[in-house]
Amino acid sequence: MPSYLLRVQLEDRPGSLGGLAVALGSVGADILSLDVVERGSGIAIDDLVVELPPGSMPDMLITAAEKIDGVHVDSVRPHTGLLEAHRELELIDRVAAAPRKTKLQVLVDEAPKVLRVGWASVIRLAETGPQRIVGSTGAPETPTVDTPWLPLERAEALDGAADWVPALLREMNTTLAAAPLGDPRTALVVGRPGGPQFRPSEVARLGYLAGIVATILR
Repeated sequence: MPSYLLRVQLEDRPGSLGGLAVALGSVGADILSLDVVERGSGIAIDDLVVELPPGSMPDMLITAAEKIDGVHVDSVRPHTGLLEAHRELELIDRVAAAPRKTKLQVLVDEAPKVLRVGWASVIRLAETGPQRIVGSTGAPETPTVDTPWLPLERAEALDGAADWVPALLREMNTTLAAAPLGDPRTALVVGRPGGPQFRPSEVARLGYLAGIVATILR
């Protein structure tokens, strides 16, 4: 059965998640996993992987969820696997075990599944301008002609509507985030076509992951 990644904002109070589960169940959705993205100020941001019966439209998830007071759906995206916390450890292990010349490629190939993004690239700011070192499936084939955000001292969400962003990415409403990878002039960049925006906790997670991988690459 098709599965989807549903990101929701809901009131952080007892019973709110249960009410959401009942609402989703009423349209035949089966919750496979739940991942807490962020909590604070009485609001929780959760990612749920749900299955729908064959032939069902994902829009029905939005309709069902938002019937519950205090629930807002940020996004619904196709999903191909369960969210599991140990995937970050598996990524680090695979990068460490890979031959030195393929470590970066392994990183960008595995990062989208761990970070719930569409693609990942490593970009380096050289004397002649930004260079794309490696990229995952779906990543832009050529680097942007300008990277005013490099050098980069810490992980940040980038402005996906800025003039330096390639037109195609802007048309796809791609949200972007980046983290330094070993030095401020080299960055792990991730993109999420169609959104949603990167939450502060997701940016921090990207930074931690890039920092750990950077120590392996030394």
